Amino acid sequence: MQGLFITFEGGEGAGKSTQIARLSEYLRAHGEDVLVTREPGGTPGAEAARHVILSGAAESLGPAMEAILFAAARNDHVEQVIRPALQSGRTVLCDRYIDSSRVYQGVTGNLDPQLMHAIERTAINGLMPDLTIILDLPAEIGLQRANVRRGTDVADRFEKETVDLHAKRREAYLGIAKEEPKRCKVVAADRPIDAISAEIAAYVDEVRALRKTTPAAEVVK
Repeated sequence: MQGLFITFEGGEGAGKSTQIARLSEYLRAHGEDVLVTREPGGTPGAEAARHVILSGAAESLGPAMEAILFAAARNDHVEQVIRPALQSGRTVLCDRYIDSSRVYQGVTGNLDPQLMHAIERTAINGLMPDLTIILDLPAEIGLQRANVRRGTDVADRFEKETVDLHAKRREAYLGIAKEEPKRCKVVAADRPIDAISAEIAAYVDEVRALRKTTPAAEVVK
């Protein structure tokens, strides 16, 4: 049986890295072999694309070219890292995946939904997450957190954008969760870290329990 694929989504400063680290510890304590990765990134080529995108070097090319860059990095990540790990039975925790592209390039980049669907289909080749945790936080709080985390470093391509744009992305994430409630679980991220971690662990345990009782032939990747 293949491993579980769990993705984390949300706006800037939502606490994805913190909660991924917490869940990784939790799963390893329960005997799971866990791989933690991120997007864009995860392979040398994808990390190079990450630098180009987050530095803002590709911004002048427009959202369509950014979406294509993300897709190229994602495809390399999927085929070189994520899919092999899942096939070997490992649990994969990924910081951002398809929903980030749907929100950042699709919704606030105003790209044609058919174009986004075609790019996504090509990039992931059928590999959908078993569970997506959407950490929900008001945009103002998220950006404040991101500013504190960044310190004296320069804001990246997305952190520098307006509060209104980030608020629109928050609504887009909530819209995805409403459309795909079986896959996506919204977790309020403006609470104590322990409370957030406990809720996430409960959702993951539900998926793990379901996997144990589901015949292998019914597990679709």
